[in-house]
Amino acid sequence: MFSLRTGSAAHAAALAAALVAALVCGLPVAAQAQTLKAMPALAAASAADSAFDGVVEAVRQTVVAAQVPGAVVQLDAKVGDRVKAGQVLLRIDARAADQNAAASDAQVQAARASLEVASKDFERQKQLFQKNYISQAALERAESQLKSTQAQANAQLAQAGAARTQTGFYVVRAPFAGVVAEVPVSLGDMAMPGRPLLTLYDPAALRVTAAVPQSVASRMAAEIATGQLPRVELPGLPANAAWVIPTRVQLLPTVDAATHTVQLRAELPSGVVGVSPGMFARLWLPVPQAQSAAAVPGAGPASTTLSVLLKAIVRRAEMTGLYVLDPSGKPVLRQVRLGRVEGDRVQILSGLMPGEQVVSDPQAAARVR
Repeated sequence: MFSLRTGSAAHAAALAAALVAALVCGLPVAAQAQTLKAMPALAAASAADSAFDGVVEAVRQTVVAAQVPGAVVQLDAKVGDRVKAGQVLLRIDARAADQNAAASDAQVQAARASLEVASKDFERQKQLFQKNYISQAALERAESQLKSTQAQANAQLAQAGAARTQTGFYVVRAPFAGVVAEVPVSLGDMAMPGRPLLTLYDPAALRVTAAVPQSVASRMAAEIATGQLPRVELPGLPANAAWVIPTRVQLLPTVDAATHTVQLRAELPSGVVGVSPGMFARLWLPVPQAQSAAAVPGAGPASTTLSVLLKAIVRRAEMTGLYVLDPSGKPVLRQVRLGRVEGDRVQILSGLMPGEQVVSDPQAAARVR
């Protein structure tokens, strides 16, 4: 008897929940939106410096590709090797090219022999003409034959030079001194023109690239002009070597139309140990965080760095966004660019205006139709 009552109570609770869900789904959009929990975007806490996530890049990095087809018969480089400029990295089967070069050299020797015969014949014809033994036309024919043979010899020489140059493409050398980052081929693989053979970068020329908001970039330009350089933090290094002062800072003159951010490049000094392309880094810029526009009368939205609750962020594939209430109260998914995380909040670098209402429960906002 007790179990039957319990089952009846559970059944009644399920029916009640279904009824509430049906009533909510049947509400108009405005009524559904009123049930969402939203809070305004707040200004991030002020700090002496602002941190922006970045990545370490190589200033000089190249992908060495094949120029001729052939099988890889020798591979002298592996990932992590330090190579010198001009060092042989791999060889491609060049037997056919060597034979073509040898044939071209033989043709050059034949052309030189023909040129020598034509030159001696022209000298004899010229002597006969001086003694009036032959006509002017005969002398001109001998001269024309000499010029034709000379042109053929020059053509054979050029063809032989091209064949020798072609054989050089089968030996791949390092264009500069650096570190081998990737070797996507193995011994015996077929190399084709344009196929990458290996990736090489110069470890002495590295930089940190970060995307900063357009408003921050406009202020950073003035700071850089006065010689105030940002600090670089490399969390992957020991604490005593994690902070580096860059030697040069560059703001790119273009703005990303999708995120309204500008790329900031900070070149690292040569000799920093333990740094490689792809490492995570932070750029600490000497730009104080502005107060909220509501707290400072007349302050525009471009001078405010905002923060929202971390749980309000929506990640779908490569898109990062959040739900913002439009003037009618309907939640709209908007793409944003994130900054650093501080506790349960995250900075919004672009895509959000001060005072806008952000839905803290994105799953509930997604159900509003």
